[in-house]
Amino acid sequence: MKPNHALALALCAAIAAVGCAAQPAQPPNFLVIVADDMGYADAGSYGGEIATPNLDSLAAGGLRFTQFYNTSRCWPTRASLLTGYYAQQVRRDEMPGVDRRSFGGRGVRPPWARLVSDRLRSAGYRSYHSGKWHIDGNPLENGFDHAYLGGSRAGFFRLTGQEKDGERLPDVPAEQGLHQTSVTADYALEWLKAHEAQHPNQPFFQYLAFNAPHFPLHADPEDIAKYRERYQVGWDRLRDQRHARQRELGFPASDLSPLDEDVGPPYAFLEAIVQLGPGEVNRPVSWESLSEEQHQFQAEKMAIHAAMIDRMDREIGRVLDQIRAMGALENTVVFFMSDNGASAEIMVRGDGHDPDAPLGSAGTYLCLGPGFSSAANTPFRLHKTWVHEGGVATPLIVHWPAGIAARNELRSTVGHVIDIAPTLLDLAGLGVEPDPGGPPYPGRSLAGVFEGDGGPLHEALWFYHQGNRALRKGDWKILHTVRTRDEGWGSVADSENSRPGEWALFDLANDRAEQRDLAEERPELVRELSGIWEAWKDGFIRDAGGPR
Repeated sequence: MKPNHALALALCAAIAAVGCAAQPAQPPNFLVIVADDMGYADAGSYGGEIATPNLDSLAAGGLRFTQFYNTSRCWPTRASLLTGYYAQQVRRDEMPGVDRRSFGGRGVRPPWARLVSDRLRSAGYRSYHSGKWHIDGNPLENGFDHAYLGGSRAGFFRLTGQEKDGERLPDVPAEQGLHQTSVTADYALEWLKAHEAQHPNQPFFQYLAFNAPHFPLHADPEDIAKYRERYQVGWDRLRDQRHARQRELGFPASDLSPLDEDVGPPYAFLEAIVQLGPGEVNRPVSWESLSEEQHQFQAEKMAIHAAMIDRMDREIGRVLDQIRAMGALENTVVFFMSDNGASAEIMVRGDGHDPDAPLGSAGTYLCLGPGFSSAANTPFRLHKTWVHEGGVATPLIVHWPAGIAARNELRSTVGHVIDIAPTLLDLAGLGVEPDPGGPPYPGRSLAGVFEGDGGPLHEALWFYHQGNRALRKGDWKILHTVRTRDEGWGSVADSENSRPGEWALFDLANDRAEQRDLAEERPELVRELSGIWEAWKDGFIRDAGGPR
């Protein structure tokens, strides 16, 4: 790539405060990797026992953020990540308490909410997408030069609904032996090789959005075999082991939250429990209380979850090898994160579940469930869809040898997926200014944090999903949880630590496990923070053209 001196000057100006490690002579490339339903503690560098050598190598050569957040669900996280706005500002079907019909339909972004891929074009970037899309429009209409869309409810072996550059691809039968995770990496490699051959003088943005380890849990038999015996210890001991490793790795001290034994999956697909058989468990009860059949079934599910992450890590390694072969890894900013916490969901979709098929094969439909999801989200409470820490805390690994002097360091600065797009714009030399007519970005560039923690990036962070609400300001966090219609399903624990229908208050500096509700002791603080939550909600509705 030929040097672009204007962009290089802008780049170094953007990160001058933290020291331009090698002062790259050209704007960096970007590789943004998103896992789907991966827990905070699944990767080795975040305390897990799953083999993730490629992610761990990125962490050893860069940074790990310990207080970074997603939105607790797949599509709002992707909308926030690619726009720099909260999903409720740009996705009208995400508005709390607003009838989507008043906005003319589902998922229509305002014209000022362009994706970062579109904005990067003005700095000479070529952008490529591979994997899960799950937001409005399509990649080619939003600044991506090539795109592969993969994944369906049929699972990871029978591939349906795939598209390449807007054209439908033939379905792939399960018998062909392909796995969606590998295919997703294959197309990223295709785009990168074509970029090297055809556009070597331009920087690239590769958005690599894996479906793994989202349900259905599907993995190759040899990958599952690596982990088959590992999880016989159960989720109680696994949580203890992961928590101890996090302490050894230097993560900020946090108590290990007790299991919420009366909290089941967020949606009541009770017929799935019957279909899946007596080995299924819809509560994270004590491992010792389960039958031997349940032990075997649950441990096998966790083995498949681990196998899917293992395979994803190897595919990430292939993509990194390609970038390395292009001579571009030194000046490529790599981000890795998960779109939400691990999932407690239990359902059967797609091609259904054959109880006689080998678990993890194309004929089965398995979900991780609340027991091992609790272990995946160690040390936090609850899961995907909740806005407790277990639902919204994500690993974030950042690696950029040419621009980050720090190696194998932790960052405790509080950040959010809304910060990714502004960071890319900043490092590309475009500045962090909204499009005309758009509100200011709530996201902030992370560049100033690369060489060390400093002051807070955000006045506060705002959360909302399916009625569950939260706001974090400094170390204070308020939570407002709701029940599902099926009261017996237990989507929210009826306990002093959940307070369904009321705001709870937690001091995350001393209680990130969200165990000690201080709302009754600090009612004035609850009023202040809930007032901020409501004011921001009203502002987001106005931003998106709603009622004024």
